[in-house]
Amino acid sequence: MSSYQKFPLALAKGIRMLILDIDGVLTAGQIFITDTGEQIKAFNVRDGHGIKLLQRAGIEVAILTGRSSQVVAHRAKELGIQYVIQGSLRKADGIDALCAQAGIAANDCAYMGDDVIDLPAMAKCKLSMAPADAYVGVRKKVDWVSSFHAGDGAVRQACEGLILAAGVWDDVIASAYGVSAQDCGWEG
Repeated sequence: MSSYQKFPLALAKGIRMLILDIDGVLTAGQIFITDTGEQIKAFNVRDGHGIKLLQRAGIEVAILTGRSSQVVAHRAKELGIQYVIQGSLRKADGIDALCAQAGIAANDCAYMGDDVIDLPAMAKCKLSMAPADAYVGVRKKVDWVSSFHAGDGAVRQACEGLILAAGVWDDVIASAYGVSAQDCGWEG
C-alpha cells in the first residue's frame, strides 16, 4: 500500500498549522554534546525544504519541544518558523499557547511527535502523526505513521501529505519543479 493511500487525506483537509517536536522528529533523536557543553543536532535538508513548501502552501509551521537549545532557535529562524516553544514538559499546555499565539484553533492543527510526552499534545490536535521509528506506544495511538524515520524524511513526507490534502500540489510543487505527486511516490 502506498503512502498516499495510507495518508489520512480527509482528516488532513483544512489543517492550518503543523506543529513539530524536535528530537526524534526533525532529528534522529541523538544529541551530541561537546566537551564545552555545546549541543549539536543534525537536521535533514529535505525535511527543511518540506517545511518551506508547506509554508508556501499557506500552512503555518510551529515547534514544540521539551528541551531548550540555541540550535533549535537557529534552525527555526533559518526556516522562517515564528512560533516556537522550548522547554515544554507539559505539551498540551504548549499546544494551547502556540494556538493562542498563531490565532489558530487546535482542531485546525496537525502534530508530529515520537514519544509518550507528545501524546497529550496530539490528543488536542485534529491530526496526529509520527515517524516510522517513533516509540511503539505512540505509533499505536496516532492517525498516521510515516514510512520514513525521524530526521530522515518523515517530516518531508508529512508536509507533502498536507500539501496534497490542501489540494495545492500543482501550485506549490509541480509548477515550480515539474514533478507530480506520483513522481514523488504518491499514488492517486
